[in-house]
Amino acid sequence: MVVLYRIICLILGYGFGLLQTGVIYGKLAGTNLKEHGSGNSGTTNALRVLGFKAGLVVFIGDFCKSFVPCMVLRFMLRDSFPDTYYIYMIYMGFGAVLGHIFPFYLQFKGGKGIATIGGFAASILHPIFIVIMLVIFVGTIAISKYMSVGSIVLMIGIALCFILQGVMGLSGFDLSAPYSRGVFIEGTIMVALLAALAIFKHKANIIRLMNHEENKFRFKKQEGI
Repeated sequence: MVVLYRIICLILGYGFGLLQTGVIYGKLAGTNLKEHGSGNSGTTNALRVLGFKAGLVVFIGDFCKSFVPCMVLRFMLRDSFPDTYYIYMIYMGFGAVLGHIFPFYLQFKGGKGIATIGGFAASILHPIFIVIMLVIFVGTIAISKYMSVGSIVLMIGIALCFILQGVMGLSGFDLSAPYSRGVFIEGTIMVALLAALAIFKHKANIIRLMNHEENKFRFKKQEGI
C-alpha cells in the first residue's frame, strides 16, 4: 500500500503541475509566451515578456500549485501517518514539478520549474532554512544580475538544506531508526533529482553564461509585446 500511496501522490501532483499559470495568463493578455522570449511558460519569461505584474502572478500561481497541495496533504496525513506523511509530501511535490516542466498537452515543454520547486521546498523545509534560501537567492541575483545564476544556486541550496535539516533533526526524521532513516534517504534522493533536473533545464543558460551572452535580469518587459 505504501507504494500505491506514493504513486497516487505522484499522479495527483502531476495533475496540479499541469496548471500552467504562464500559459493561462499569456492567453488572457493576448500573448503566447511559448512564442516569445525563451519560449518557456515560467516566471522569468513572463517577467521579461509581459512585465512585473505578469511575472508576479505567474510566480504565485506556479509556487502555489506545489505548496498548497503539499500543505493540504501534511494536515490530512500527519496524524494518521506520522512516520510517512513527509515522504508523501515529497512525492506530491515531485509530481507537481514534473507536471510543470513536462506538461503532456504542451508537447512536454513547460517551464524550468524554479517557482514550483520553490513552493515545494517551502512546504518541506524548516522556516529558518526557507529564510536562508530566500536571502541567498535574492542576494545572488542582486550580485550577479542573472536570474539563472540565482536559480541554480537556489536548487543546490534546497538540496543541501534538506539534508542538513534531516541531520539536525528538524524535519521529523529519526535517523537512529532504520525505517525513518530509509525514508529520509529516499526523500533526499528525490529532492536531489529535482534540483539536478532544474539545473539541467538551465543548460542553455549555463552555455550563454560561459560565453558571456546571458541576458541580465531586468523588471522591464520587452518592447513591442
